[in-house]
Amino acid sequence: MGSIVVNGQLDVEAVRSHFPALKQNQVFLDNAGGSQVLSDAISSIQTYLEETNVQLGASYNIGQKASEKYNEGLSAAAEFLNANVDEIVIGPSTTQLFSNLAQSLALSLPADDDAEIVCSAIDHEANISPWVRLAKMRNLKLKWWTPPSSTTDPGAAPMKLTAENLRPLLSPKTKLVTCTHTSNILGAINDIKAIAEEVHMTVPGAMLCVDGVAFAPHREVDVKDLGVDFYSFSWYKVYGPHIAVLYGSQAAQQNLASLGHYFHTPADTLATKLGLAAASYELVGAIPSILAYFGPDRRKIWAAIAAHEERLQSILLEYLNKREDVTVYSERSADARLRLPVISFSVRGRGSREVVEKVDGSSDFGIRWGHFYSKRMVDDLLGLKGEGVIR
Repeated sequence: MGSIVVNGQLDVEAVRSHFPALKQNQVFLDNAGGSQVLSDAISSIQTYLEETNVQLGASYNIGQKASEKYNEGLSAAAEFLNANVDEIVIGPSTTQLFSNLAQSLALSLPADDDAEIVCSAIDHEANISPWVRLAKMRNLKLKWWTPPSSTTDPGAAPMKLTAENLRPLLSPKTKLVTCTHTSNILGAINDIKAIAEEVHMTVPGAMLCVDGVAFAPHREVDVKDLGVDFYSFSWYKVYGPHIAVLYGSQAAQQNLASLGHYFHTPADTLATKLGLAAASYELVGAIPSILAYFGPDRRKIWAAIAAHEERLQSILLEYLNKREDVTVYSERSADARLRLPVISFSVRGRGSREVVEKVDGSSDFGIRWGHFYSKRMVDDLLGLKGEGVIR
């Protein structure tokens, strides 16, 4: 597979050649909703089903090949995150993996009527409802982490989660902090490394759980460098099939009860504790094709992607920021160090649905309207109940 970067810049035609869907006229601008799938990932899935569609663990020839492909997928997923294989689990979605994680913690957290969870208010519901349920099940205090809003003042700082606005919420009673790396509405990049340091230094033993679904398609993820306890994203956002991965540090795994069958071995891996046999073999086997797309120097590829995205988003943001009837939510700068190309806005005097449908009817551009499962933020913080934002 040839490189998609030439002289430090993204080779757009080379990129397009890897994605069959891009042969159509549709312009896919709903990137936060999911990427298109690599042709090699599609071929891998087909080949697995045609040639190795058997149960794992068998000693006969095809059974061994099936196990080998599955294990190669797990290894590739771990490598993508800079994690060990026993620190990850594959599941059908980030929503399901976080739900499993919360159920495990509900069984394992020690009895403590004063324990607290700090939960970001700007997250996708996948990283909110499990913790709301956990707090209810275990009678824990739930604290909402709500960053200052700036939607009415174009000159104000963007709505971001920071170590500074988290600090007042932390206490010796804090057991868990949950937040997003990047909101799927706002697009601003939260400094997760600084947040992790704040959590662990202020409350030794407290855990940080991060939703990386909107971040992972655009930037390199290194869970060890970030210092997180749990981190999850979905592969269908990163050129692959509809499955997800959850990382759990070795230390954090000690706090988990197993949801698996009692006889499963080894009993202490994250996959045994949270997997529930939910990792589709043929889909897991396609993950190595995603790493192959990036080639041996992933950092160079990510840098080229970030630079290309900055050029593209600067065109749209420059136009939107000039319009007095448009409100851009969160970061208004196109600086790739500050935001990702997840851009949400509204138009004064027009419904979000109306705007999107007019675009649908007059172009091949694919955009959407709604709350995109960040309903609490869209309704309560942005004040856009009903049709939500244009994204």
